[in-house]
Amino acid sequence: MAKAIQKITLDRSEDIPFDKLELSQKNVRNIKAGVSIEDLANDIALRGLLMSLNVRPVLGDNDEETGRYEVPAGGRRYRALELLIKQKRMAKTEPIPCIVKRGASTSVEDDSLAENVHRLQLHPLDQFRAFQTLHLQGLGEEEMAARYFVSVSTVRQRLRLASVSPRLLDLYANDEMKLEQVMAFSITNDHVRQEQVWDTVSRSHVREPYYIRRLLTEAAVRAADRRAVYVGVEAYEAAGGVVMRDLFEQDQGGWLQDPALLEQLVFEKLKTDAEALKAEEGWKWVDAAIDFPYGHASGLRRFYGERTELSADELARYDEVKAQYDKLDADYAKAEDYSEETETRLEELGNELDRLNDRPHVFDLEEVARGGVFVSLDASGELKIERGFVRPEDEPAGEVDDADDGDNDGNVGVATSVTGGISVNGKPVAVETQEEEDDKIRPLSDRVIEDLTAARTIALRNALASDPIMAFVAALHAFVLKTFFLYGSDSCLEVTMQSAKFGQTQGLGDTVGAKEIEQRHEAWGHDLPKTPAELWDYLVALDEASRQALFAHCVSLSLNAVVQPWNRRPAAIAHAEQLARSIGFDMVDAGWTPTVDNYLGRVTKAHILQAVREAKGEQSAQLIDHLKKPDMAREAARLLEGSGWLPEPLRLAVDETPAVQSNDDAAELVGDNVVEGADADLPAFLAEDADSEDAASEGAEVEEHRHLDPAE
Repeated sequence: MAKAIQKITLDRSEDIPFDKLELSQKNVRNIKAGVSIEDLANDIALRGLLMSLNVRPVLGDNDEETGRYEVPAGGRRYRALELLIKQKRMAKTEPIPCIVKRGASTSVEDDSLAENVHRLQLHPLDQFRAFQTLHLQGLGEEEMAARYFVSVSTVRQRLRLASVSPRLLDLYANDEMKLEQVMAFSITNDHVRQEQVWDTVSRSHVREPYYIRRLLTEAAVRAADRRAVYVGVEAYEAAGGVVMRDLFEQDQGGWLQDPALLEQLVFEKLKTDAEALKAEEGWKWVDAAIDFPYGHASGLRRFYGERTELSADELARYDEVKAQYDKLDADYAKAEDYSEETETRLEELGNELDRLNDRPHVFDLEEVARGGVFVSLDASGELKIERGFVRPEDEPAGEVDDADDGDNDGNVGVATSVTGGISVNGKPVAVETQEEEDDKIRPLSDRVIEDLTAARTIALRNALASDPIMAFVAALHAFVLKTFFLYGSDSCLEVTMQSAKFGQTQGLGDTVGAKEIEQRHEAWGHDLPKTPAELWDYLVALDEASRQALFAHCVSLSLNAVVQPWNRRPAAIAHAEQLARSIGFDMVDAGWTPTVDNYLGRVTKAHILQAVREAKGEQSAQLIDHLKKPDMAREAARLLEGSGWLPEPLRLAVDETPAVQSNDDAAELVGDNVVEGADADLPAFLAEDADSEDAASEGAEVEEHRHLDPAE
């Protein structure tokens, strides 16, 4: 006969006055964790007790119940109720729902441990969705934060996570996606785009959150971009633009999702600012653009304003403030202790002196009537205003040199579209033909080499300008070559003060070297006399150090180390290498680093992998060799950052010439051997024949070099 299965009976619930309860000392929870007792008390006051207390009768000497009960499970709830009684928010005789356990087969410690261990934490996704449901029911973010004892930002984060594509949330619920990946997807509300990016990353080896964020924002514009700063994020949003925000990491203001709208707002604001400037200052024309190519003012005469003189009152105030500053500074230098008050006062006096010194420049009204202004955006999003340019056709009759006719390098008027003297963003955009992508490392394109060497020329000019001694030597070298060596007059200096133009190379004006050259040129322009007739006396009276600095600046502007397909000049480039070594020049020190725009996005995948392999090793190259070219270029830029890697046209050629030569050895270099030996110092990208799939084309290039040799 089968044995009957014993039925389970559960302990009954009773309402017991709180003053009949006491906390058991056998509760296994001794370490504070989770919501505080104060917060739990407030929650009980709001919604009542959601879970009964687990109690056992306190027995007397004869194992009889005494009418009191101990609480082994639910200790935090007991303390919260106790706090409410102390705060007189609840009576001490208030009945408390309790599960009374009599004749238990398990110990008090066993029950306390089971209640805490068997409690299953809510899955984060259930929590996110619950917050979303409460929000849809009308509960505000601040109220939810108060109810659940979290910050408002935490509530916003959970609501944002709940708004991610349901398909991706299902993957997260099934442990096919990590929480960090869901957080990365939350920066946009576009479910279609979220799913597209997931389909992309799920097929690749790179699934890191940073990569997901990069793909989601690749078509957006950062709020720190100069265009966004200029227009203002508030104005962009007021025009209907959407800003993507990352609630989980620093995003520097987020990403503007509509670049076309942003560009439209920039052009409208630029036009307004240009019209206001033209009307206020009386210029004949104002050209405005987000950016101008480097050398955009080539062929235009530049004139400068004169700083307004201090009035008698301003001069007296300047002398007074300067005396106060000098006395306070001298006394503070003798003091032994630091004084914050003195430091603050010195700063105030210094700022006032700067305000008095920083007076506006006043331009000649006749020049203003025929001159113009270039208005663009600097790197910080502020207006960059370049005043005082005169086009050749606006010069007074008879003042234009006939030799300059048409010698504007095509730059004058190309970047403008004139409408009543105002033009906005009229410059043409050069279209560059992309190389066919394959695994073979082909020679760099002529355009890439030209742009790289243009950047190197700018940086080398800037370095030469800071070394007056070598500038003198470089100029003297060119003069002696032209005087004594009839067939050896090649130099990287165009000492007739011709200056190579780099109008097609984008971004040159934002480089460190170009900015320093521009600032130096601007400073000298304000100091020099206004007419050529006054220049000689000015130079004679100039102190030696200033004269050397001016000489170095002028000589540096003639330096040309650009390699162009129609003007390679191997001997001149070899001389540029010698000059660079002499002044200790290096492109890494000059601030150049490979980016998508200046190199990695313009060469083949094979070149990109070669760069990463050379800088970081084969393992790093294998991490990105499966990516598409745009993604590969971006990842390579990240890997190469700070590595000091340079492409071949920017590297300094290794000098294999012995450090010390005898007189006989030096004598052998005189004459024809000077020219023939120049190839030994050529960079590899010039000294070696470029690979080509077209044998006839290769032969033509060799023949061209053969014709160039006698001239060099």
